[in-house]
Amino acid sequence: MDFALICRDGAGKLEQRLAARAEHMAGLKTAKADGTIIDGGAMLDDAGNMVGSIVLCRFPDRAALDEYLTREPYARESIWGDVEIIEMRFVDWPKLMGETA
Repeated sequence: MDFALICRDGAGKLEQRLAARAEHMAGLKTAKADGTIIDGGAMLDDAGNMVGSIVLCRFPDRAALDEYLTREPYARESIWGDVEIIEMRFVDWPKLMGETA
């Protein structure tokens, strides 16, 4: 199943976010390698400070996503104050572009 996560940081969480960033990025690297994280990035305020994340991900089911979130440092440490989970379907780019296997 494909998901978009819109994760807004809680108020005043920038320092905590920065402190957890190395662990967060290491987890993203592993999840990208195993195919569960497709893409994403930080949401920014007008001053360019990180205030949240957008994550495009693929898990076998919602339970697997929920389990991932128990390990994700920004979720586990309540840096993300609000996480909106949207089930979606990714574009099949190779098919759309007429690529053959």
